[in-house]
Amino acid sequence: MVALDMSRPVAAEAESRPAIRIEGVCKWFGDLKVLDTVDAEIADCEFVSILGPSGCGKSTLLRLMAGLVPYEEGNITLLDTPVESPSADVGFVFQTSNLLPWANVRKNLLLAAELDRKATQPDEAAIAAMVETLGLTGFEDSYPHELSGGMRHRVAIGQALIRSPRVLLMDEPFGALDALTRDHLNVELLKIWQKEKKTVVLVTHSIAESILLSDRVLVMSERPGRVIRDIRIDLPRPRHPSETRKDPMFGEYAAELGRLMGVA
Repeated sequence: MVALDMSRPVAAEAESRPAIRIEGVCKWFGDLKVLDTVDAEIADCEFVSILGPSGCGKSTLLRLMAGLVPYEEGNITLLDTPVESPSADVGFVFQTSNLLPWANVRKNLLLAAELDRKATQPDEAAIAAMVETLGLTGFEDSYPHELSGGMRHRVAIGQALIRSPRVLLMDEPFGALDALTRDHLNVELLKIWQKEKKTVVLVTHSIAESILLSDRVLVMSERPGRVIRDIRIDLPRPRHPSETRKDPMFGEYAAELGRLMGVA
């Protein structure tokens, strides 16, 4: 049996300056307490997944990091700056792609940048480079209804990246896709992350996805959510679903995360 390092504290000291620091954060919606004293640190260029039961506040926590929702107690800093409103340093990928149906791929990317006046506006060369990064060369003039579900999700990721944010926050972007398409997009996301050198925080319900993609997995409790375990994923990179799942440690991580989630 592989020994997992389970002694890592929840708010462990980051190996470099934290890109995101969360300290004692609480959140209520009316009388409902959604988050309870959440503490975490995420290092620059680190890939971290947030895993937890439905309704535990994972998506709410992600929105707090993005400055989309206020919090009542605690503190969140992004690149040493308190989070009080949306920042040009943050790109956000939602659960649904939300592409403009009347705009082609190129225009969807361009408009995403134009909506953020604080961001550097991309030229045609930058748009072409992003299309290539997304693996969509040849589909620049295609409209959303002409794309597969996986391709639409890649465009949505591109919309977040085209503004050159330092941090990419992703709220279950692949949750509605079939397993094969999801595996393919996981591979593409890893390639993009390795190329772009962004800090990535991913909310997911998938134990396998969290292990495949992440440097660390933050496990949350039932509502009101708090981080109950911080697990470092010590699997070699680059990773590919079919190969990584053969590693004995993958099974050990899956078993431990399943136990924490109450599904093992």
